Amino acid sequence: MARRLFGRFREHDLITFAFAIAFQSLVALVALVLLALAVVGEIGRTDVWTNDVGPHIQHKVLPDVFAGMNEVAGKIFSTSSVGLIALATAIAVLQLAGVVRTCTRAIARIYGQKENRIWWRRYAISLGIAVALTGAAIGAMLLATAARTAVHGGWSLPFAIARWLVAAILIAVAFGLLVRYGPPRPRPTRWASAGSALVVLGWVAQTLVFAEYLHLASYRSAALSLLAVYFLTSYLLVGAIVLLVGIELDELLRKERTN
Repeated sequence: MARRLFGRFREHDLITFAFAIAFQSLVALVALVLLALAVVGEIGRTDVWTNDVGPHIQHKVLPDVFAGMNEVAGKIFSTSSVGLIALATAIAVLQLAGVVRTCTRAIARIYGQKENRIWWRRYAISLGIAVALTGAAIGAMLLATAARTAVHGGWSLPFAIARWLVAAILIAVAFGLLVRYGPPRPRPTRWASAGSALVVLGWVAQTLVFAEYLHLASYRSAALSLLAVYFLTSYLLVGAIVLLVGIELDELLRKERTN
């Protein structure tokens, strides 16, 4: 199975698609972070930055780097966030729609399908899925940050488990829509759910490893700051590879099951 999976991955040239997805995701990530900050400021939870995220970043980066980041966050919090929320949402959706169309071409190649939909239908579907992805990403970010201190005492641990489960479910549902409706011929719900589950499990494992690295690493020099950019782009690239490998593996398992 591993040999067949590697052969199909190479045959479908999925590494090229993975690089394209990672680059588009990097641009979308900037808009998503700005959107998350604007939403946090709008709901009055600036303490998420000042007491939680900011101090964690401060001792890991150069003072001038953190000063710039803190200045940006302060500007967002001190002004009306409605316009920024609208602008960041539009940019994030448009960029993620590009990611969806790239994923769609890769998925169609994996499934052996030809794209025969007219252009406006493809764009409408990609925008709809991008809206779901944006909502899921922002929801997951807020659950990981703003909801962190919502419950105290004995219920804090069950609540922490619940909010991470909900975050994973949001991402799984969004990518279930991608796997089901992204290809030219929609996939049955059963196999779309299996594919999205494989992807989310792979992302969870990848994110745990990356989070452990971030916890141990420091970027208080020019060389290490450059290394941080390298690891961020590598994280996105590995995430794109996990996405395509998960879908490819799901297709192999489906064929094994149906034959």
